[in-house]
Amino acid sequence: MTIQYSRDSIKFLNKLDKKSVSRIKNAVQGLTEIPPQGDIQVMRGYDDGTKRLRVGSWRVIFQYQAESLLIIDIGNRGDIYK
Repeated sequence: MTIQYSRDSIKFLNKLDKKSVSRIKNAVQGLTEIPPQGDIQVMRGYDDGTKRLRVGSWRVIFQYQAESLLIIDIGNRGDIYK
């Protein structure tokens, strides 16, 4: 399964320190396993299967698409849902 990062998620990762980026990327890698690893919940208000992964105080918004994982956005807990 391939992992695709959106422009917004790459922009957020570039602002973080290397330890935090490594922690988020390890959590995202856990999403490719069967069954997916991590604190995952389906997001309300979305009919397209959008989910979120909790990594400490950060949230990773993602979708599974045919044989790929699309990381839509990454952000702080309070800011990501706006």
